Amino acid sequence: RCLRPDRVVAAVTDFVAAELGKYYVEPPPFNLEACFNDSSNTSPLIFVLSPGQDPMTELLRFADTRGFGGKRTAAISLGQGQGPIARRLITEGMRAGSWVVLQNCHLCTSWMPTLEKICEELTPDAASPDFRLWLTSAPSTHFPVSILQN
Repeated sequence: RCLRPDRVVAAVTDFVAAELGKYYVEPPPFNLEACFNDSSNTSPLIFVLSPGQDPMTELLRFADTRGFGGKRTAAISLGQGQGPIARRLITEGMRAGSWVVLQNCHLCTSWMPTLEKICEELTPDAASPDFRLWLTSAPSTHFPVSILQN
């Protein structure tokens, strides 16, 4: 009770920066190219969102540089009733070798078990080598742990 929980993280961060250097407390620069190069057609790439953050502009720019601009990248913001459309986009993307972006997964908690099942069924034989599934979500207890572990 003598430590203030609201100040502990900031104090530890300051201590580590002072004793070990800022390198250990500053996040590394985000490299979308490196993430993509480590990815495969069987594991989704996940953006965990912070308030006010929207990675879509950078992702669409990256898609253009990789030849996946325009109709080769399908995006949908999840919410009520969007699950069947998302499933269709994933199925079409797997067949055609396009990219599918499911935004705001945290808003469609009832569809998360279906997404988990879809991701479990992704196999190299079932999906085109060019297929990628991109997900964005705010931190949520309803987001499937198995997807995060992959």
